[in-house]
Amino acid sequence: MRRILVEVARRKGRLRRGARAEHVSVEGLDIPEKAPEERLVQVSEALDHLADEQPEAAQVVKLRYFAGLNNPQVAEAMGISLRSVERQWTWAKSWLFRWIREQA
Repeated sequence: MRRILVEVARRKGRLRRGARAEHVSVEGLDIPEKAPEERLVQVSEALDHLADEQPEAAQVVKLRYFAGLNNPQVAEAMGISLRSVERQWTWAKSWLFRWIREQA
């Protein structure tokens, strides 16, 4: 009985760790990153708080994170300099990371 239980346990362990799984190289694949739903909720809550303190920085984050624009596109859309967008994006990211970390 012991040998049977041990063998069953070994078999389960192998399947859990990828036995018979086909290994595929991810090099050269274009895999889009998806933010988990709870991360989007956290970012949204943090963004609401950021908008109270720095509305322009919050707008930069919305355009970068949710609209997918790059810095020059954000600068053009908001009518501000590229350097201002870069500065606000850097500041807003650190503010958001700190706020999210404090909420956890």
